[in-house]
Amino acid sequence: MTELETYRAMSMLGLSRTRSLMRRLNGLETRLTEIVDHMSGSEPADAVLHDLIEVAGQLETEATQNFFRFGATSAYQAIVAERVQALRETRYHGRQTLSEFMTRRYLPAMRTVKSAEHRLNAALERATRAGDLLRTRVDVQRSAQNQALLESMDRRADLQLRLQHTVEGLSVVAISYYAVGLASYALAPLAQSVGLDKTVLLALLVPVVVGGVWLGLRRIKAGLGSDDH
Repeated sequence: MTELETYRAMSMLGLSRTRSLMRRLNGLETRLTEIVDHMSGSEPADAVLHDLIEVAGQLETEATQNFFRFGATSAYQAIVAERVQALRETRYHGRQTLSEFMTRRYLPAMRTVKSAEHRLNAALERATRAGDLLRTRVDVQRSAQNQALLESMDRRADLQLRLQHTVEGLSVVAISYYAVGLASYALAPLAQSVGLDKTVLLALLVPVVVGGVWLGLRRIKAGLGSDDH
């Protein structure tokens, strides 16, 4: 009997810790419920994540501090049950047996400890699921932001391409203007010798010079593109 009472007393050590754990779990579960509710609202994901990490950290601390005691309580309870069964007691003059006493007074305490263990495990699982949901929400938001960024980059690239084409066109015009002027000065004596008017000379030079400048810029652009590759 002394051995039985010793194991029973050792198993009851988990009950006092369970009561204080239950009080802390009440607050943590309430906060966890509020966090899950905020996840479906417009609150920034960073703020929700900070609160969730804090609650999950506290739950992990509770698990670390109490799971050893839960395991020890279960082990001592099993030993007590074995010792009671080994007594093979019979009822004496209608008196209450030890097994009946244990069923009424001892087992409810053990069920309370086991209930706290299940409750803590459930809270940890809820925190894990909430973290998964929050990561999914963050991933969706990031995907939307990346899509918007890609669309913005496409618009910028299209604008830059149009601007580049405009600059190339203006460059052809500017270079051709100066090239036609230089060519007209160089070819003016030859045009006079053959009786060709300067206006006609300029008219003949413009398409030739513009075409040459355009081809030259295209070759330069193609050469730069091949160097980049």
